[in-house]
Amino acid sequence: MKEQAIIFDMDGVICHTNPFHSEAFRVFFGKRGLNPSEEEFARHMYGKSNKYIFAHFLGREVVGTEFTALEQEKEGLFREIYADKVETLPEFLPFLQSLKKEGYRTGVATSAPRANLDLIMGHLGFGPSMESVMASENVKKHKPDPEVYLSSSRNLNVDPARCLVFEDSHSGVSAARNAGMRVVGVLSSHSKEELPPCDHYIRDYRDIDLEMVSGLFS
Repeated sequence: MKEQAIIFDMDGVICHTNPFHSEAFRVFFGKRGLNPSEEEFARHMYGKSNKYIFAHFLGREVVGTEFTALEQEKEGLFREIYADKVETLPEFLPFLQSLKKEGYRTGVATSAPRANLDLIMGHLGFGPSMESVMASENVKKHKPDPEVYLSSSRNLNVDPARCLVFEDSHSGVSAARNAGMRVVGVLSSHSKEELPPCDHYIRDYRDIDLEMVSGLFS
């Protein structure tokens, strides 16, 4: 196995879930008399932790049992909406399979709850291909803090400088860069200009192959 690792965020990177999170949040906030615009979601929801999202849109910090209850409500709505719509960005699974055949270590590192990750892995079946699986419950500090990526590199037994991360959000790219890792920006939700500088950019996995990955480690 190579001494190199590929780590994927989940929302917007493995699956384009943001429209379904938006739908869940619309229901969630609508119950509370709030109606955020798509622009507000793009700036303050995509790639952000639920703690940040609740604080921003509710106008106060949400902690303790209240936070737990609100997060369970919103994420339960998301899973209900998305359960029969799970699909990857184009060509993700063939790309992952090619990485495994080439001997790369692979992991997933998401700010989403483990239940969301389990829903998606259960439908798509890529769990056994991941040597590291990290969700929100596995960290104390969320992106852009590098904790989830540094923990992933330890799980994979690969130095951070030899890890390549696929990310789609400002906070996610920042987290990977803060961990000292190379980054491929996935332009599923944001433009190049809206992300910190990345080593490479793709729209989906039709835009990258093993030769490109090898070049990014050079």
